[in-house]
Amino acid sequence: MDVEVLDGLNQRSQFQVPAVPPRWMEVLADPLAQRTGLAHIDHRTKPVTHQVHPRLVRELADLAANAIVDRHDVHASKDSAEAVQEFRTLGQAQSNGLPLAGDYVRFTRSAISAATPVEFNMPQLDSNQLWERFKKYYTEFPSINLSLDISRMNFTEKFIEEMRPRLAKAFKAMDELEAGAIANSDENRMVGHYWLRNSDLAPTPEIKAAIDQTLVDIKAFTAKVHAGEINGADGKFEHFLVIGIGGSALGPQFVAKALTQPGKDRMTPWFIDNTDPDGIDQIKAKLGNLLGKTLIIVISKSGGTKETRNGMLEIQAAYEEAGLTFSDHAVAVTGEGSNLDQVATAGGWIQRFPMWDWVGGRTSETSAVGLLPAALQGFEIDEFLRGAAACDEINRSDSFEKNPAAQLAAMWYYSGDGHGKKDMVILPYKDRLELFSKYLQQLIMESIGKELDLDGNVVNQGIAVYGNKGSTDQHAYVQQLREGVNNFFVTFIRVLTDRNGFSMEVEEGITTGNYLDGFYQGTRKALYENRRESITININTIDGFNTGVLTALYERAVGYYSNMINVNAYHQPGVEAGKKAAGEIIELQQKIVFFLRKNAETEYSIEDLASGIDVESSREDIFQICQCLTENPSTGIVSNESESIDSTRFKSK
Repeated sequence: MDVEVLDGLNQRSQFQVPAVPPRWMEVLADPLAQRTGLAHIDHRTKPVTHQVHPRLVRELADLAANAIVDRHDVHASKDSAEAVQEFRTLGQAQSNGLPLAGDYVRFTRSAISAATPVEFNMPQLDSNQLWERFKKYYTEFPSINLSLDISRMNFTEKFIEEMRPRLAKAFKAMDELEAGAIANSDENRMVGHYWLRNSDLAPTPEIKAAIDQTLVDIKAFTAKVHAGEINGADGKFEHFLVIGIGGSALGPQFVAKALTQPGKDRMTPWFIDNTDPDGIDQIKAKLGNLLGKTLIIVISKSGGTKETRNGMLEIQAAYEEAGLTFSDHAVAVTGEGSNLDQVATAGGWIQRFPMWDWVGGRTSETSAVGLLPAALQGFEIDEFLRGAAACDEINRSDSFEKNPAAQLAAMWYYSGDGHGKKDMVILPYKDRLELFSKYLQQLIMESIGKELDLDGNVVNQGIAVYGNKGSTDQHAYVQQLREGVNNFFVTFIRVLTDRNGFSMEVEEGITTGNYLDGFYQGTRKALYENRRESITININTIDGFNTGVLTALYERAVGYYSNMINVNAYHQPGVEAGKKAAGEIIELQQKIVFFLRKNAETEYSIEDLASGIDVESSREDIFQICQCLTENPSTGIVSNESESIDSTRFKSK
């Protein structure tokens, strides 16, 4: 069989492989196997069998090997020794002086046989070849202070060519979305977070006017708060407390940490982002004698988010206990006419800011959700919006080479074969970006993690996202990244300016910032040497503009990638299912408590309780509920001491 190889630099090598087993050929010749872009088969010894279901062919492609000799490819690992020997017994590979298979081997994603699985490893290039590849796949975008390096991802030019039709489709869909197409078909809603930083794009004059007016209102309100014209019971507001969850907290938290200027911030931010009583108590303790100088911002689009409502009620009670009027210290960011909107109106809260149904929580950072806290903390929100708008403009290019969001989306597709087979590890080498990975977890996983595609097929899509910060991670999980299971790709975020101002030298000619960048470069190099893939995003500094750029970059990449894999990025049926199930548990708990209190001092087993409230199919739920109730004295529910579930009895005092 004549084989032509394309290596990482798109250079070609030709050789012959004799006596390839038919079971390999049926997989290798199939288009599904060839789409990896690792090899082009010019001639095959046996026609492809088309009687195999495509899903099975895909699985076989992950198990079978395309054992191709290539001087630029990876060293065969110890785990692949048996597989290499199996290949050798089929005949020696001859290729104009290239090494034999025992020295260098390229595998198609996995292994030569199902019995000897081998992880997919990226090709090793020498320093000259690596430099050429870096120059080819490193792109600078000066207008947004950003550069992107995808050279350490093991794709070929053929892969990019095969992605262009998918990207063209994604570009078209994004144009339609920005023009006001119904993108969230579940709720018959438009998706318009891109309009928030360029209201001229809004599809109607009414939407444009609403966006512009909200920005005016945020600035006017903030100016009055900073001037003391709007104040609390104890004087000028010095703190603000955001009560929200998910997209109503993660974005504001990320920006608050990224842009903070200790000693210069106009107000100090606090957050309640959960319904954990202990966490709420910690915030209440820290703000104990500061409530009269604390502005409360309650954020919920629907106004029905239980975690947010619970936090609001807890803080409202704290104000009442302190003899303060909660409504004189509270503002709302919510949908018009929502439950929260009605509560704020009826309670005479200071002000309400809109959250529109065409803005999803995880893409709401450039709405009042993110802009109001940022403005209050003293940040230049116009710069944040300008950075996001500039990034949007760059990412409207229909050229892969000129569109950083498209490059990211393509790399996500490449790394996980379009099915999220590899995790995304976010490693920003900057303390200010420590919360970026948490923000991206929701943005990416809630958008991409879907059971069904747009055609109703079960696809179980998703990309797992995790991360912390460098160089902290070098003392944590980088050990596994370099030497453990190769089921990930890294995205480094490198900030070129190490600090504002003078840096002392900790060694001759070396500062702490030099060490930080050295650790980034060393980690990237060490991962590459062990065939671990990575992307690097470079930005010059952390400021409002660049933070807006990063936010918009990933929003757009998610939009492109979701279209490439044919899923709806703008709904979250799994989240709704979880809320529904939680509601059922709360309803069951109410029945249990009512039953026990009605029959106080009578002991009941789990079986008795299930029968008494007529929910015998929920005995495990009943046990878990009672287990929690008995550990919290305020409920009045107690249990006997027992060594088994069957002998445990519960009662109300």
